Amino acid sequence: MVSTQPKILLVDDESAITYNLAPFLERAGFAVQVAQDGPSGLEAVASFRPSLVVLDVLMPGLNGREVLRRLRQSGDWTPVILLTQVGDAVERAMALEEGADDYLNKPFDPHELVARIRTVLRRARPGVPPLAAASRLVSGGLSLDRPSRRVRLDEHEIPLTPKALNLLEYLMTHPDELITRERLLDAVWGWDYPAGIRTVDTRIAELRKALGDDALNPRYIETLPGEGYRFIAAVEAGA
Repeated sequence: MVSTQPKILLVDDESAITYNLAPFLERAGFAVQVAQDGPSGLEAVASFRPSLVVLDVLMPGLNGREVLRRLRQSGDWTPVILLTQVGDAVERAMALEEGADDYLNKPFDPHELVARIRTVLRRARPGVPPLAAASRLVSGGLSLDRPSRRVRLDEHEIPLTPKALNLLEYLMTHPDELITRERLLDAVWGWDYPAGIRTVDTRIAELRKALGDDALNPRYIETLPGEGYRFIAAVEAGA
């Protein structure tokens, strides 16, 4: 009988992590294979044919970002979640633009990793680049051109502060996903940024005003009281 379990390839050189994490992922319902470095990870992608790769960035020799680049350059769009210890939001945004589907900052809660894996698997389409790698994001009349950092709504350019634009970008690359304020603060401002979660609420309010979005009857950004925010409109990679 053929197994219907999603197959997860865990690539990390820290045995202390893989020793505990692999069994945890198996208990969560995944079939798991472990690779201890970049070269063996690339080999395992070809032989194991995983549904998703959990890939550590900071590995000696062939690091995780280089593994990711080689996969994408070869036309392999297997979903990838990066495990990183980099707190800088710009650095992590660059990794996403190179073709990662998501990232998680170390140290992390294994339950959070499982939630991210399931979300990415729901969102991923076989052989199709992730939204995080798209140069242009489109949702109805709303478009975000990432290279030029310009946002248009119904063909009219709308001005946004850099943080509000980065916040919109993160929400649009994670459509229909509940994202906590803490996660948005980490993703957009960086883990060591001296700001509280009210900063996120302020920028969300700025976005809504610019988009003409009603918080009580939203087209784009939904508030889940006490939980976070969700981009509810469909998003596609634009030409």
